[in-house]
Amino acid sequence: MSGSTFVPTRTGAGGPTRSSTWTPSRAARELGLKRADFDLAVHLGRVRTVPDEGGGGRRVERAEIERLRAQEGFPETLRQRVQVVGTAEGSALMDVSAGRFTRLARLGLLVPVRFYLNRYRAVVWLYLAEEVRQFAAVEENAHLLEGRTPETLRSQVAAGVDLRARNWRGRHLGFLLREAEGPWARAGAVAAFLPPAEVAAVVTDPGERVELHRFRPTPPHQGSPGSPTAHLAGELMTAQDPDEIGWLRSDLAHAVREARAHATASRPAPRGAEPEARMPAAHLKSAVRTGTRPTSQPEPTAKGPDSGIEGRCPGRGLRRWLRRRSPRPAAV
Repeated sequence: MSGSTFVPTRTGAGGPTRSSTWTPSRAARELGLKRADFDLAVHLGRVRTVPDEGGGGRRVERAEIERLRAQEGFPETLRQRVQVVGTAEGSALMDVSAGRFTRLARLGLLVPVRFYLNRYRAVVWLYLAEEVRQFAAVEENAHLLEGRTPETLRSQVAAGVDLRARNWRGRHLGFLLREAEGPWARAGAVAAFLPPAEVAAVVTDPGERVELHRFRPTPPHQGSPGSPTAHLAGELMTAQDPDEIGWLRSDLAHAVREARAHATASRPAPRGAEPEARMPAAHLKSAVRTGTRPTSQPEPTAKGPDSGIEGRCPGRGLRRWLRRRSPRPAAV
């Protein structure tokens, strides 16, 4: 870990500047974390990030690094808070068999925080060690850790219940929503967990679907596009159960409505509406009372020489009128 010192840097009026922030890779080195553990710390809210003013993703302020390094027990306390364990390590922490640990996870009592695919393309679920310890320490969970598993839970396992992927999706969606910047990014995060047909059923406008796709996050551990690993990661990212699909559709519809309202509120007024915005109040009230379309200038009260030439160039008509009115020169 680097022992460099921090040099105070001025911050611009609009927020932290690039010179006062670090990239995630640099921040991970300063905190003594592996990059995967740093990303997890950001997801969990252990490390606060700020938007990159240059549009290059998230960055970490130097003040945030200083705050974390000043905590008691750093860096071990921070590492413990993002430590993940698999089935073998988790069962050892709980002092139960690996089979019992897996059953508890399948039933949704332990929620995965991350996964990876091993060389056999099998899904390996990872759990926060901190949460595993907390579960084992709760007195009400003692009957789940020793003795015979309750019949209701055993019957669910026998029926093939496995909530690990679903619970991971719910947790990962929370991560994405917390980091989303703007209503369309939030809508895109929700859409990422639905099959394309379900998204099209909720969002019928093709332009809005393009906007959702632009903000759609990619699954973690995706691998190369089109590979078996990418296909499996996409399956884990996609909702499967009808009730899960139902509440995701409801959330997507709500998020898109908010995005539409935000776009309408922030859309600049068309040029043709600008003169009306500067119109005198008395003239606008008169137009509303008479039912006519308001214009930027009041109608003339008297007809001029060109009033009968509607739709033509006023300057040309005026010149014709003047020529008719001018006395002809006397013949010599």
